[in-house]
Amino acid sequence: MSNSLLTVNIAGMNLGSPTALASGILGYTAESLRLVAEGGAGAVVTKSVGVAPRPGYPNPTVVQADSGLINAVGLPNPGIDFYVEELTYAKSLLPVPLIVSVFGYTAEEYALVSKKAVEAGADAVELNVSCPHVKYTGSEIGQNPKLLTDVVCKVKAAVQKPVIVKLSPNVTDITELAKAAENAGADALTVINTVRAVAINVETQRAVLSNIRGGLSGPAIKPIALRCVYDVFEAVKLPIFGCGGITDWRDAVEFFLAGASAVQVGTAVGSEDPTVFQAINRGVASYLKRKAYGSVNEIVGLCHQD
Repeated sequence: MSNSLLTVNIAGMNLGSPTALASGILGYTAESLRLVAEGGAGAVVTKSVGVAPRPGYPNPTVVQADSGLINAVGLPNPGIDFYVEELTYAKSLLPVPLIVSVFGYTAEEYALVSKKAVEAGADAVELNVSCPHVKYTGSEIGQNPKLLTDVVCKVKAAVQKPVIVKLSPNVTDITELAKAAENAGADALTVINTVRAVAINVETQRAVLSNIRGGLSGPAIKPIALRCVYDVFEAVKLPIFGCGGITDWRDAVEFFLAGASAVQVGTAVGSEDPTVFQAINRGVASYLKRKAYGSVNEIVGLCHQD
């Protein structure tokens, strides 16, 4: 679905709808990304890819929680050198912006992967500096303003496409990291990644996940994500992808009102329902018409007004 009500522009990327596929869901093959785009997503974000192949953690890696999922998959990926062919193919199929999620263990690795992703056709890169269950990457960088600044600066020097920073909620003050990303030259932010969590089996008396700690996603984290978007909107001028627990149009509108220019949907998509994007888009369009607004842009941050 694409019309003037739903069209948004983030960091120079034109999205036909304000909904995007979040990283981690249906995000490696060109065909799955195409299905998501045809299902109404205005942009797609791949699963995270690094310099070298990574197998991820052994099962169990996902467990159902009340109103959500806890996962510790461990960033499994084929490595950027293997993945560039699939990215090039995906770019040839997709009618929407292709955003590649990248991770690394050093700023130089982030820059290298980002450069190769852009050369393969990525319209933007999203820096995963907030994975809560892999040591020495992700959250360690996303919790340290100096490390985050170094990563963003090196990536910006390596690519000429928009750089999006995905922030972690597992910090004392998310606005401090948002400001560091902005000052380092980031073009947009994704707020938020998953919330650190644990599940325990009372019969075995052990943690359920093989990695013990994982990341909680889904409706359970929506109030946390909304608060983070609200705070970040007041702290920086960068456009925001709201992310965390969005399942329907009402959720999306809440994020727009809090300050998000677009939203990313992950857990609600699962492994087989890309039509959730169409449903959200229809609901948002209906809401805008009912309230006599001409576009999504007119309600972004509206609840901050006196």
